[in-house]
Amino acid sequence: MLHIILAPDSFKGSLSATQACAALERGARGALNGIECQFTAVPLADGGEGTVDALLRGAGGTSQTVRVRGPLRDEVEAQWGLLAGGQAVVEMAQASGLTLVPPEHRSAGQASSYGTGQVIQAALEAGCRELLIGIGGSATTDGGAGALQALGVRFLDANGRELPPGGTALNQLHRIDLTHLDPRLKDTKITVLCDVTNPLCGPDGAAFIYGPQKGASPREVEALDAALSHFADVVEATFGKDFRDIPGAGAAGGMGFGLMAFLGAHLTPGINAVLEATRFAAKLETADLVLTGEGSIDAQTLSGKALAGVADAARQVKDGAGVPIIAFGGAVRLTGTQLQDLGIMAALPLPDAPLSLQECVSRADELLSSAAERALRLWIADF
Repeated sequence: MLHIILAPDSFKGSLSATQACAALERGARGALNGIECQFTAVPLADGGEGTVDALLRGAGGTSQTVRVRGPLRDEVEAQWGLLAGGQAVVEMAQASGLTLVPPEHRSAGQASSYGTGQVIQAALEAGCRELLIGIGGSATTDGGAGALQALGVRFLDANGRELPPGGTALNQLHRIDLTHLDPRLKDTKITVLCDVTNPLCGPDGAAFIYGPQKGASPREVEALDAALSHFADVVEATFGKDFRDIPGAGAAGGMGFGLMAFLGAHLTPGINAVLEATRFAAKLETADLVLTGEGSIDAQTLSGKALAGVADAARQVKDGAGVPIIAFGGAVRLTGTQLQDLGIMAALPLPDAPLSLQECVSRADELLSSAAERALRLWIADF
């Protein structure tokens, strides 16, 4: 009997990882034409959307919800996970995510991460002293200042007044007051699940790389970069250490920076934590094939995204013989050599004909299923 593992990330804006698993299985069954097969679904995430669900499925636990302040101060309901081992999983996308803000209302300079801090506070109230915080998919560029304000930090201007929400206000920062920082954080281990290595500032920093997709104009990008640089200066003066160039400091609009500098957080590739929690390597030992995918298979895939983690894990099992991988993406922008080096046997784009982006998004379920069926028919012929 064949054993196929279904291990996709989400296809942002169209399919969750769980929905993608269902589409892959449906397509694969169409190609198998009665051949007996066991399917194992392992929905993945790398710190962004779906991280809570992926870790709850993998490690066991219960889903919790809390009402918090959204990116633009509206109230939202955020899910977090209480794992069987007592750890909390916090997903920034749930409280401060870009998908919570309609495109026409996005404001990189005004959006605040305050709600993420409120979720962290809820986890502390539940007695958790080990937090896993996924910081992908944010709407914010505030260096994590909003989340820290929710946890008791005061950011003051030259007149002693607290700064308003958002990254733009950081250019007025004069002094940081840590007096009321939640004391429970001193005894709390924080691991940040992150899939990027950008510094906080500069041409590769939070504002320049991610600000435009969060609604920032070219002028606003420059202003935000300057504000984050000033924030880093004041933080360095406060703690005696410069955190701005540590890889991942620029993740999630600088949330990586804020969590490292103020809470002593450790950053790690999110996909590694999810693969460990789901016991992915053990599942691979009996697998004949892995079907995986994400929204776009491109240069970012090479830099620690979910597919890279899946490929690395699959390459190491069965005494080094590995398990073949077929990947699917809304777009595939890597060369055959790059895919081979990554450990992916083949990668197929979802569209089977010229389609607009809107059509691809609206038909993602159907297109992924169809692509999986086409791929499996070819694979079975050589199996």
